[in-house]
Amino acid sequence: MGKPSGFMEYNREVATERIPLERIKDWQAFYDHLPEAKLETQAARCMDCGTPFCHNGCPNHNLPLEWNDLVYRGLWREAYNRLSKTNNFPEFTGRVCPALCEGACTTGLIDTAVSIKGIECAIIEKAFAEGWVMAQPPAKRTGKKVAVVGSGPAGLACAAQLNKAGHWVTVFERADRVGGLLVYGIPNMKLEKQYVQRRVDLLVAEGVQFVTKTEVGKDYPAAQLLNEFNAVVLCGGATKPRQLSVEGNQLQGIHYAVEFLGANTKSLLNSNHTDGCFISAAGKDVLVIGGGDTGTDCVGTALRHGCRSVVQLEIMPQLPLQRGANNPWPEYPRIHKVDYGQQEAIAVQGSDPRQYCSMTKRMVGDAQGQVKEVHTVQIEWVKNAQDRLEPKEVIGSEKVWPANLVLIAMGFSGPEDQLLDQMGVARDERSNVQAAYGQFTTNLPGVFAAGDMRRGQSLVIWAINEGRGAARECDRYLMGSTNLS
Repeated sequence: MGKPSGFMEYNREVATERIPLERIKDWQAFYDHLPEAKLETQAARCMDCGTPFCHNGCPNHNLPLEWNDLVYRGLWREAYNRLSKTNNFPEFTGRVCPALCEGACTTGLIDTAVSIKGIECAIIEKAFAEGWVMAQPPAKRTGKKVAVVGSGPAGLACAAQLNKAGHWVTVFERADRVGGLLVYGIPNMKLEKQYVQRRVDLLVAEGVQFVTKTEVGKDYPAAQLLNEFNAVVLCGGATKPRQLSVEGNQLQGIHYAVEFLGANTKSLLNSNHTDGCFISAAGKDVLVIGGGDTGTDCVGTALRHGCRSVVQLEIMPQLPLQRGANNPWPEYPRIHKVDYGQQEAIAVQGSDPRQYCSMTKRMVGDAQGQVKEVHTVQIEWVKNAQDRLEPKEVIGSEKVWPANLVLIAMGFSGPEDQLLDQMGVARDERSNVQAAYGQFTTNLPGVFAAGDMRRGQSLVIWAINEGRGAARECDRYLMGSTNLS
């Protein structure tokens, strides 16, 4: 596919990023886009590898080989048609996905991987710009009514597929905007919200109904839901933050990352921050506990607020610069990276904000109960009698960090309880909804589950995959068979 010798002739190029000291002054995307001619050249790097792995690296089994060849030949509309067969929302994954496909790219064995993610994003944006993406309501309705609880990527993908099959779909969202974590979990500079709204508007035009500011199990009884709909798909996410059980965790100025990020985006969208209804980091010493993507988003957001300093604690050691022996291709490479938030902190502070192998011991407050410092200790990871790694404190490594805003970004422990308990939905040992992958059926007839609520905290691409899968099985339940993929 592409140009047979392209991977030898052309170097990898990706979209350039705006200068960190400039981009922290606003909330727009921190990256630019490659021009069309360069993208066609990048697509030429997709080698005729015979046994590709890129489509297996992607949970959705997208076919980058095919779009790359079509883009290389200038057949952009055909590339869009191919892309849209397996991915409902490439405008989301093309911006926020870690690109599992690139980790499994054969070219990456001998050189740098093909820039699949950038090409994917360019295809869908050109499709919108050219008017190829149009509302396509189903020609015939089945008369069946399906409720989808949650409007994150799993819920949206599920709704899109069920609507395509001709069912009447109603999506319930407790927030004031549709999109779930796409809106209130991912900052605007990483995923600008007009792209989410653009897709929601398209789904509305296709016949999907959205009900916002309505929490099922609270504002809308679960029993009523089961009575009024022929089937229900639970896509409510894993939104219960993981607790940090240390002394002083109840002090003022300590917040969960999702609270900090969600309030920031809501205030930005509502008033460009003029309403003051957000947790400001302006002029504060900020300490972020958690080294993942959400922690990085907290770093980037705090810098845009104008924080005095920011530190990011990571309990795990720094990843290696190259693949380890236990991380062979085509697995996703677990290697050290400097993400956008760290780039910005380096530009502002002169050093990476991450502190590795650092464990929080306690938090100390002032006389008014406001957090003022965080005490940590360095750890090393050693194997126990069961050959499992466990943390061991390094004697004499205690450190005190000034902090009057602490953001806990340690991930999520599972879905919230109220709706699931009210419905009597069975859980697995991790408290997620018990529903086998590929079947997505719960212990209740006609009730399905998908996304983070079923599998635990995961990626947007996995949410789309699960939403599509649950829609397929829900359609089979309603109709006896299905044509959904």
